[in-house]
Amino acid sequence: MTAVHSATAPAETPRIPRGARTAPSGIPAEQTATEGLLRFPSGFLWGAATAAYQIEGAAAEGGRTPSIWDTYSHTPGRVRNGDTGDTAADHYHRYRDDIALMSSLGLQAYRFSVSWSRVQPTGRGPAVERGLDFYRALVDGLLEAGITPVATLYHWDLPQELEDAGGWPVRDTAERFGDYAALLADALGDRVGLWTTLNEPWCSAFLGYGSGVHAPGRTEPASSLRAAHHLNLGHGRAVAALRSGLPAAAEVSITLNLHEVRPLSASLADAEAARRIDAVGNRVFTGPILSGAYPEDLLADTAHLLNWDELVQPGDLAAISAPIDLLGVNYYTPTLVSSRLGTDGVGAGAGAATRDDGHGNSAHSPWPGSEDVIFHLPPGEQTAMRWSIDPSGLYDLLTRIHREHPALPLLVTENGAAFDDYVNPEGEVRDPERIAYLRSHLAAVHAVIADGVDVRGYFLWSLMDNFEWAYGYGKRFGAVYVDYATQRRIPKSSAHWYAEAIRRGGVSSV
Repeated sequence: MTAVHSATAPAETPRIPRGARTAPSGIPAEQTATEGLLRFPSGFLWGAATAAYQIEGAAAEGGRTPSIWDTYSHTPGRVRNGDTGDTAADHYHRYRDDIALMSSLGLQAYRFSVSWSRVQPTGRGPAVERGLDFYRALVDGLLEAGITPVATLYHWDLPQELEDAGGWPVRDTAERFGDYAALLADALGDRVGLWTTLNEPWCSAFLGYGSGVHAPGRTEPASSLRAAHHLNLGHGRAVAALRSGLPAAAEVSITLNLHEVRPLSASLADAEAARRIDAVGNRVFTGPILSGAYPEDLLADTAHLLNWDELVQPGDLAAISAPIDLLGVNYYTPTLVSSRLGTDGVGAGAGAATRDDGHGNSAHSPWPGSEDVIFHLPPGEQTAMRWSIDPSGLYDLLTRIHREHPALPLLVTENGAAFDDYVNPEGEVRDPERIAYLRSHLAAVHAVIADGVDVRGYFLWSLMDNFEWAYGYGKRFGAVYVDYATQRRIPKSSAHWYAEAIRRGGVSSV
């Protein structure tokens, strides 16, 4: 048997600072707040992000075959209003216009994902050149417009044939992902200098195979943990393939939706609840990827579900922990938890084990090993997703990562909010709530940089309204409004605000 943890690895129990400092002491004088402007360092990358299934459409064109999200969205009852990504924002046909739109907003970088089943329909074998040609043309268009392309290999759209063979709970899927990464490195390596292996593998593993609110919709706690390990292994295989196929100057990263976990009270029971969620929400990925070991407490919490010594094979942890150049961090809202147990950790606490965790409604939990944890809706203003607006969570999260891994550069690869946007009689979309959200969160990033954290860029989620997974087209995260009936794009007030922030290199301090 191979060891799945290191005897010397720290337990990494979460330390949760509350409240963000704002003094820009770590930024050079010319970068400080002047004339009411929080100016970001020279070279800070201003971008926006999307995902293939959410915007591309053309679901059956160019040789593309179904992914798990095609199957899931076409299954009655899975997605609100029966929406699918068949057409989405029709970016496949309108990418040239969308690049022109990005250019008009002054975007410096565009983070997109590649549809695996568009370029390798079965998840095995050679690539389909027609599929690769779309991404070649997209990247060439971005470069011609002076926009840095940032490619994500996987944003949740596993080819259905691989799911039929077992999906991410099966080890072979990780091997296939490494092969797929090699195909993309060969096709786009001369054009793309910044790569992300996986986007939010927590969602792929635990929403896809645990709670079932994401594709493929399975509700199997042990399988969700197996999926997490094989996603980690797939990341390791992809890093090796990218390093082998890319120029030496190319940078490789992974993007994690790390949870800023906060206990409801100062009780030991609530601290224990926060520790459990931190283990299965964060350290299940950061442990093996950044420290080469699964944390001891995670293994203990989930031992009743899984034999980790059988799952983790010799050489896995070495592959998973191959060095990365950057860590992408996605943040939207903090996570507030308490224990169903009493303050002494043994008696029954008040209330049932409710789960208001912001990750969709299901009778099945995406938190294996955390059966006694209660999730609470944090106080304060909310977005249309019922997510609390709290930029201190972004500050605290980035600070924690820097404290635990001080040499690792960071990118904020997703941050944004959904609101109930509409076109007014003048043909405008005014979204002052989103502007306030973005300004406060960018101010938190500025404060983190001032305190010495190496944050190299910010990617707004999202460039445009899109298919919002199980919510269909009912939630709008975009800076650009999409009229789905006509596919007309209308930049919202927030898009113009963001363009001005990019132009000025900062945001207002008040």
